[in-house]
Amino acid sequence: MATIEECRSALDKLSDNLAGAEGDVHAAAALDRSLSCHVTDLDITFVGRLRDGRIEVLDTVQGPPPDKAQIRLAMTGDDLVAMVDGELHFAKAWGSGRVRLEASLLDVFRLRKLL
Repeated sequence: MATIEECRSALDKLSDNLAGAEGDVHAAAALDRSLSCHVTDLDITFVGRLRDGRIEVLDTVQGPPPDKAQIRLAMTGDDLVAMVDGELHFAKAWGSGRVRLEASLLDVFRLRKLL
């Protein structure tokens, strides 16, 4: 089971990957949206923003997200780490229910370029 530190490191790595992206991926990541990532097996939530192509983690809270972010993710820590490391494809994990993504329809269409 991934630790809180490994999950935070994975989010930082994902942020770095988004910041270095070009073209359609960079445009999709250039949203300004509130973001939460609930790590279900650790029962913690990273709360922050997707802004200027980076993920800014502002807080880590126990349990589910306290407020409804515009982009909400939920998954196990192992799945988060595996996706960022390229061992698990997001679309496959999302389609099988291993990862939950909740966002507006417009944001989902934009984010699909990241997936």
